[in-house]
Amino acid sequence: MLEQKEIAYEKTILIGIVTKYQDEDKLTEFLDELEFLTYTAGGEVVKRFTQKLDIPNSKTFLGTGKLEEIRLYVEQNDIGTVVFDDELSPAQLRNIERTLKTKIIDRTNLILDIFAQRAQTSYARTQVELAQYQYLLPRLTGLWTHLERQRGGIGMRGPGETEIETDRRIVRDRISLLKKKLLVIDKQMATQRSNRGQLVRVALVGYTNVGKSTLMNVIAKSDVFAENKLFATLDTTVRKVVIGNLPFLLSDTVGFIRKLPTQLVESFKSTLDEVREADLLLHVVDIAHSQFEDHIESVNKILGEIESRDKPTIMVFNKIDAYEHETIDNDDLTTQKTEAHYTLEEWKQTWMNRIGDNALFISAINKENIEDFKERVYKEVRDIHITRFPYNNFLYPEIMEE
Repeated sequence: MLEQKEIAYEKTILIGIVTKYQDEDKLTEFLDELEFLTYTAGGEVVKRFTQKLDIPNSKTFLGTGKLEEIRLYVEQNDIGTVVFDDELSPAQLRNIERTLKTKIIDRTNLILDIFAQRAQTSYARTQVELAQYQYLLPRLTGLWTHLERQRGGIGMRGPGETEIETDRRIVRDRISLLKKKLLVIDKQMATQRSNRGQLVRVALVGYTNVGKSTLMNVIAKSDVFAENKLFATLDTTVRKVVIGNLPFLLSDTVGFIRKLPTQLVESFKSTLDEVREADLLLHVVDIAHSQFEDHIESVNKILGEIESRDKPTIMVFNKIDAYEHETIDNDDLTTQKTEAHYTLEEWKQTWMNRIGDNALFISAINKENIEDFKERVYKEVRDIHITRFPYNNFLYPEIMEE
């Protein structure tokens, strides 16, 4: 009989700051997301520390008093990891490590670590490794204490390259090698895409953990890995799907997130080619999440960066089974009604109403309204196909036939 394996989570604390650009509500929301990221990476959050600052301290990110408070807490509670919600500069990282004497990581490093855990294929691993080295290069000085000594002795006289310079050169060489490797794989993937013929291409896009892979499994009757964790899917999965009698290609892409590290956007540009070359985007949204409108904005921002913002798009509001709204008691005369109190029907009368039939409300996990979803996708894919091949008009009826 197999013994149940217990997962040992690292004791972790989170740190964020309230600034003139980020109020307390926004910080709480970011720290909630950071806690989910930490859990996904294998950490258990035991406490959060926050501070109000106009701008982060250029040397230590936080004020010295707050840093000392954190140092005492770390010592007394045996904290293994301290996670900062914002990206730390190399100097800040060194100074904080010197004070807290424990492992310090920022949001960027945490996301890179999750990507490294999740990467399954050689292609994904290469992309993640490149992003990690690009993040590591300016931070090398804070990682080893022996690097300031000049190497000497037999065979080491001459130009006098220090160990830090050697390590930087090794990392730069590795980055160059990985970029060349990615170029080769990119050519192979471009060839694969060109060999798919003239089928209409549809791409699932959206924030991480909104249910894209679950929807893919329902529509394509496939077994794409899906889990209630962030970045469950890194590798782009492409499946041939037939709705009615109309075939098309459906791809499931990596999820986006706010404050997505620039290194990852760069490294995963080629993975996002599936989005760039798609004829239709299905923008999946977790409507049960309290900040889904911010998520939509973040996804649109990244779509803009990869020049895919203007593609035909259907908004798919998923997880309607989990949607709950706040209520106001009849005798409550003080509480103002906000978006948090909207029912689904009330949401449909807001800006979503302007989208018209390009807004769909479904539950992928419960297969609720999936037939309506299929009919809408069928109509859009048919229109694209008929525009491309007018002589195929008679093959596909205007209304989907089972």
